[in-house]
This record gives sequence, C-alpha cells and structure tokens, in this order.
Amino acid sequence: GLFFWHLKNTGIRQIPCHFVHLCRVANHRLITFQYFNFLKRMYVTQYKDLSQRVKPKSDSVASPFRELQQLDQEKKVIHKISPISPVHQPLPEITIRNELGEVKSVSAAEDSVTLVRAESKEDRQWREMKLQLDDLPGILARLSKIKLTALVVSTASAGFAMAPVPFDLTCFLLASLGTGLASCAANSINQFFEVPFDSNMNRTKNRPLVRGQISPLLAVCFAASCGVPGIALLALAVNPLTGALGAFNIFLYTCCYTPMKRMSIANTWVGAVVGAIPPVMGWTAATGSLDAGALLLGGILYSWQFPHFNALSWGLREDYSRGGYCMMSVTHPGLCRRVALRHCLALIGLSTAAPLLDITTWTFPVISLPINLYISYLGFRFYRDADRSSSRKLFFCSLWHLPLLLLVMFTCKKSLLEKEDKGDLLGEGHGRAMEMRLP
Repeated sequence: GLFFWHLKNTGIRQIPCHFVHLCRVANHRLITFQYFNFLKRMYVTQYKDLSQRVKPKSDSVASPFRELQQLDQEKKVIHKISPISPVHQPLPEITIRNELGEVKSVSAAEDSVTLVRAESKEDRQWREMKLQLDDLPGILARLSKIKLTALVVSTASAGFAMAPVPFDLTCFLLASLGTGLASCAANSINQFFEVPFDSNMNRTKNRPLVRGQISPLLAVCFAASCGVPGIALLALAVNPLTGALGAFNIFLYTCCYTPMKRMSIANTWVGAVVGAIPPVMGWTAATGSLDAGALLLGGILYSWQFPHFNALSWGLREDYSRGGYCMMSVTHPGLCRRVALRHCLALIGLSTAAPLLDITTWTFPVISLPINLYISYLGFRFYRDADRSSSRKLFFCSLWHLPLLLLVMFTCKKSLLEKEDKGDLLGEGHGRAMEMRLP
C-alpha cells in the first residue's frame, strides 16, 4: 500500500513535466503551416509541368548606340573593285567607267549621309541668336510691319491732298513722317504683346520677336524711339489736333484692339476705327480742323476695311483659332460674310455723298460706280459661296480698289478756285439780301 501511495504521489508531481515534454515533442513532430508551404515549393520545383511558366522575354530593342556602331562598321567596309586583267588582255573602257562610277556614287552617298547626320545634329542643338548690324534694318522693318505702315502713310497723304487748302510741301512731309513713326510704334507694341499667340500661327510664327531675332527690351526701346518723336512732331510741327489724333490712335490700337482680339468679335469694328483715323489726320494736318470731308474720308476707309479684312480672315480661320483670336470668321461665319457685303454696298453710298458735301464733282460717283459695283459683286459671291476662292478674289480686289478709288477721288476733287467763286457768290447774295432788308 505504501508503494502504490508513493507511486501515486510522484506521478501527480511529474504530470506538469510530462505535459511540457509532450508539447515540445508535438511541436517538433506535428506538421505546421510553414511546413506545408515548404512542401508546396518543393513540389512545384520538382514537377515543372504544374508550375507557372513564365513567358520568355522578347529580345531587347537595339539601342541607338548599337545602330550607330553598325552604321560606322558599314562605312568602314571597303568596296572591292574587281581586279584588272593583265596587260595583254585589257578590259574595255566601258566597264572601267562603270566601276569608277559605282565607286564614286557609293562615296557620294556616304558623304551625303554624313552631311545629313551632321545637319540633323546641328538642328537639334541649342544655338544662340546673335544680332548683326547688317540684319538690324530688315528686322526692324518686319517689327514695324513696314507694308502696313506704308498703307497708313498713303491714306494719310490722300487725306492731306483732298483738303481744300493750298498744298504745303513742308507740312505734308512732316505729317507723313510723324504718321509713319506713330504707325511703327503701334505695330511694334502690338507684336510685343502678341508673342505667345503669334508663335501658334503659321502666318506670324516667323516674326522677329517670336524667333528671338531681337530682344523684347530692344523692341520696346524701338517703339518708344518711334512713338515719342512721332507724336511730338505731329503736335509741335503740324498742329495739336493731329498730334492728339496720332496719340489716340496708338492707344486705341495697342490698349483696346490688341487685347480685344482674344475677347470679342467687336475687335474688328475697333480695328476699323484705327484704320479710318490716318486720312482724318491728313485732313487735319492740312486744315487744322475736323470738317465733313475728313469724316467722309474716314468713313470710306472704315467701310473698305470690312471686305478687306473679313476676306483675309476667312482663309486664316484655322490660324486664328489656333492662336486663340476671337474673329468673326471663326465664331460667326455668317455674320462675317454679311458684314463684308454690307460695307461693299456702303462704299457706293459714301461715294455718292462726296459731291453732296462739296468735296468732289458729280463725276466722281459716276466714274467710281463700276469699281464699287465690282467689289460689291465679289462681296455677294463671298456671301453666297462662302469658300476660299471667293474670299481670295474679294481680298485681292480690295488691294487695288482702295488706291484706285482714292486716285479717282483726287482727280474729281473740286478746285479751290471753284469753292472761292462759290463762296463769293454766296457772300454777294447774302449782301444783297441784307440790302433788300434795309429801309
């Protein structure tokens, strides 16, 4: 009994030890999760048919450096020339010439390839634009839009010539010079503001500021050196009214018309006012006052610009939309054609009003009627067809229509003697009426 009691007590005491031992054995012998993963990896590697097969990588694309090396190696290949037979068996001259021609053609082709590669490398590299003094006059001429400036000066000269006063050569030259300088300043400032927009248009992407041929600071200095002396010359040497009109025209073109080109189609009407002011300046330079003749000349230039510019902008719709300009031809194509036709017809009415305002004789509306009817016909075709062909014909007609109309107007101008005789007759009639009223 004591023996069993001793075994019982010792067994109870050793139960925790046995339990710990059994746990350790189970931990070593039992299959754990990590063991399952290990078996899985072993199974996949041993039995390749069940594994996920990775697609073989495609051959790497040859790098451009290897291509260049291959091309250089091809260059180094010596083109073999067939050996010449002994002297007693000379080859014919034709075969020798053909072989020499082939060798020359191969060498010329290699030289052309190297030249093309050299040119392409030079085009890709950044190059600094260096301003040379020989190129400066041409750059400044394109910056000031010399053709447009010449048109502005010619219209101002027409206004001076149409004035009913004796012709003063000194005043005419000073007025033309001041008007030209003011136009150069306005055009330069316009290009300065529109550099990021002109770079998107094919028609204006080669302008000096866009290409970097001239710095913006130099462009602004050129505009100031033209605008300040031009306005001072008109105000001091001609008369203050002409100087004020010149300054107002620069402000209207640079500060109103230029930003409005990206805001509203009303820019076309504002631009027409800008183009109508130069003949008024010529009239005021000769007379010193704003008369009905000045307003009539301004009205003719105002109406002429709509068929001229609307026809031009019709062929440049893609360019204007790419540059972000809000033009009638882009946003309101129907209105663009209607406005052009209306102002073509308005030229007939303005030409008829010239003798009524005692500026020309009655021969002017008769002689100018055919050219006005022709431009009106082209304006109607542009309104009806709405294609590039009709717009191009209207644009080219407007280029010769305005000079011819102003020339006819000048030839039909009423002479100063006729106006003086008419004034004397009116004065005598007024005196007789006063005498009749007196007792």
